[in-house]
Amino acid sequence: MFVLDTNHVSELTYRTQAGLRLLKRLDGSGQDTAVSAITVEESLRGWLAEIQRRTQPRNQIAAYQRLISQVEVFASWLVLPWGDDAADRFDSLKPLRQQVGTQDLKIACICLAHDTVLLTRNLADFKRVPGLRVENWLD
Repeated sequence: MFVLDTNHVSELTYRTQAGLRLLKRLDGSGQDTAVSAITVEESLRGWLAEIQRRTQPRNQIAAYQRLISQVEVFASWLVLPWGDDAADRFDSLKPLRQQVGTQDLKIACICLAHDTVLLTRNLADFKRVPGLRVENWLD
């Protein structure tokens, strides 16, 4: 199974050239694709913040549309939860938080708990996590 990091999800969401290549490669892989609960959180927080930045209600329409679109995309995918196994792994990897951000470490722990491959552009940080399999399918 492949788990998409937030940067891979963004490319798919915006239908960039890299995102379209990613989609084709995922379709041809024969593997299931998922996202982590952390990626869902990051994405939705971004759109909620965008809505809050736009103080005029009419200026919020497009941001609300993007939020709804993103929710619909996530509803069609498998979302891997933040559970006890991931939290236990997180606790055991606390020393890495100086080198790997908290959210990234949570994503890594979800991937480790589910024995998946993480697709991310952020190879430098994620390669610091012992046992985590990572690949970049965008560049």
